[in-house]
Amino acid sequence: MNPFIEIITQPDNIAIVIMIFMVTFFMAWAFQQAFQNDRLKAAGMPVDGEHDQDVDTFRPLVRIELIISLVVMVFLTIWSIAVDAPLEEIANPTITPNPAKAPWYFLGLQELLVYFDPWLAGVVLPTLIVVGLIAIPYIDINPKGNGYYTFEERKYSIIIFSFGFFILWLLLIVIGVFFRGPGWLWYWPWQEWDHQRVVFEPTRDLTQLIGIESRSIPGFIIGAIVVIGYYVAGLIAPLRYWKKNNPELLAKLGMIRYYLIMFLFVTMMSVPIKMILRLVFLVKYVWITPWFNV
Repeated sequence: MNPFIEIITQPDNIAIVIMIFMVTFFMAWAFQQAFQNDRLKAAGMPVDGEHDQDVDTFRPLVRIELIISLVVMVFLTIWSIAVDAPLEEIANPTITPNPAKAPWYFLGLQELLVYFDPWLAGVVLPTLIVVGLIAIPYIDINPKGNGYYTFEERKYSIIIFSFGFFILWLLLIVIGVFFRGPGWLWYWPWQEWDHQRVVFEPTRDLTQLIGIESRSIPGFIIGAIVVIGYYVAGLIAPLRYWKKNNPELLAKLGMIRYYLIMFLFVTMMSVPIKMILRLVFLVKYVWITPWFNV
């Protein structure tokens, strides 16, 4: 059997395959409705739900939710009968499984461990994700797009959220489930998992690219300049651009909201940047300190 087919048909991976198709379907459906509403608004036609103040939720929502919940219960019952539970043998403390994978919903964080220190991948980044999600209602000043689908009126919010959710979360889960094998090495769908496989990929730190030892004082200073400079540029450059081109929006947003938004955005973009540095240039750390590594 093809190794990839064998992986995706494992009982504990079937749900992930279903999730991929469901996320793709609902994403395409949502964007289709958003583009349709944008065309209606461009033509001067009303959009369903745009001006609604109070909506009866029982008939259009609760009844549908009840029906869907019954359908899901029937589906899960049939699934539990047809597919064996992915239970393994009793754990043996003398044997470590290879690959040792976290539950699928944590595989995105486990994949981040390839690119970041554990304190960053396991503590700081998840905390910032939670803080960012909590802060959305308080930093979003755009009243449009409530109660109806739209892309044109909330394009930046949708693009940023979609990038963070689909690329930096779901894609990392898919990589961890289907493309990481023994030794947490990368395996393409057509490759067999080889437990004896050894890949020699000597990594280096950023300052070593210019011949400076990363753990030396000059390496420490250069790394600090790169990391701090990245955040300073990410916070100041958009501020200057908005002051020149859209001062009304900046005044409405306020400086506290602006700095919070840009800090979360710059931190989010550091994830793909660090992934590219690691995968393409084999750069392990940008800044090494006695207390933490970035």
